[in-house]
Amino acid sequence: MNGNDVLRNITFSCSVDCQLPLSFARGSCISNFPFLMFATCREFSGRLFHLGFNLSCSISFKTSTFHPIAQLSTSHCLFPHHPLLSTSRFPVLRSARVIRYLSDFTHPTAYMDLKGVLEVLEQLAPLSLAESWDNVGLLVQPSKPRPIKSILLTNDLTTAVMDEAVAMNCDLIVSYHPPLFRPFKRLLQKDWKQRLAVRAIEGGIAIFSPHTSWDSVEGGVNDWLVGGMGSGKVSVLSQAHSSGPQKHRLEFFCVNNEELNSLLEQLRHIEGSENFQCSALRNESGGQQVNLIFNSLALTAAVQILVSNPHASRSLNITQVQQPPLLGCGQGRLGVLDEPVSVSTAVQKMKTHLGLPHLRLALGDQQTLDSLVKTVAVCAGSGASVIQGVKADLYITGEMSHHEVLDAVSKGTSVILSDHSNSERGFLAVFKQRLNARLGDTVTVAISQRDQDPLQVV
Repeated sequence: MNGNDVLRNITFSCSVDCQLPLSFARGSCISNFPFLMFATCREFSGRLFHLGFNLSCSISFKTSTFHPIAQLSTSHCLFPHHPLLSTSRFPVLRSARVIRYLSDFTHPTAYMDLKGVLEVLEQLAPLSLAESWDNVGLLVQPSKPRPIKSILLTNDLTTAVMDEAVAMNCDLIVSYHPPLFRPFKRLLQKDWKQRLAVRAIEGGIAIFSPHTSWDSVEGGVNDWLVGGMGSGKVSVLSQAHSSGPQKHRLEFFCVNNEELNSLLEQLRHIEGSENFQCSALRNESGGQQVNLIFNSLALTAAVQILVSNPHASRSLNITQVQQPPLLGCGQGRLGVLDEPVSVSTAVQKMKTHLGLPHLRLALGDQQTLDSLVKTVAVCAGSGASVIQGVKADLYITGEMSHHEVLDAVSKGTSVILSDHSNSERGFLAVFKQRLNARLGDTVTVAISQRDQDPLQVV
């Protein structure tokens, strides 16, 4: 290589420090010399040696054009006869006592694959928190795997948003609302949602939807929405519970230990009952009051065994075991404000929080714009089914029906409506920050500029 040669597309970003004996650095142990491989470099793997009493390396630069400082002959090389360190194999640059060995082997940038990104998305909001009726998770998976370099966040996946995704060469669309909800029997161009699915498949774009898992998770959409009213004590309106296997409690009576042991032996042979829990309380006559907790999958077989025993059958009682609550998770939020505000101030706060010039307001019976708001119930989207019946000074949601608003007003509760997606869209900016923090700079995360609520005030 001569002074006019140019190395292009080289990127270093690494720092390594190590110490070796002077004799080692001078080459006496060269046959065992370990290369300092920057294996995790994102676009280029190289080696830099600073020679002296310590052997160290430290490099941090990025350039698309690199000019060598000086040409080194074999006689200048520290290890002229070593097969891996010859100048015929590596371009060699020299500056003072620093020798840079630049390998001719490049590594692809360490982008995440779809599986890795999905794991991060589920860590931020487990899909198990979604409502049972919802259609969440990965909805479209490309047939040919490719690294995820760009993600587009949107509240709704519309034709305009898909155009935007294609134009930016997007690899993954995270659509809060699931664009595919009801089952398809065919994929045709006459239906706009089917067209979106076909375009995503043809373009190799994955689609993921979190929907009600974002609503439920602690720090999610509903916590963000109630946060617009200011600080206060927040509780969940509809508590989420653990999504583990459903269990049932079976209570019955046995006359003695022999009868109990016989029943337990039969129960242990039921498929799926390996981990059932058993407790028994002996009474004065020697009988046993037994309490079993069974996985629902093994419930039918367990009941059949117990009803075949006359004593257990007469005393058998079956109840469903409540799954443990997931604290802070669930649908809707009730906020008790640290500092009460007027209805008028509440409206202004929510306009600012949602970034909207207009909101719809229904004043509760006997309420005015100056009436104080101490408690507020919120549910993003169409929240009437969650917040109706909750005792609060103010309801905040995206949409409610005419009669649902009348019911709330009749009870003295004022109502603020923003239209459906306007109560959700602002959370995308919050989620973008969280996703960036987890993915780092390997993935570009953008918020759609074409996404908007279909209803406009004119």
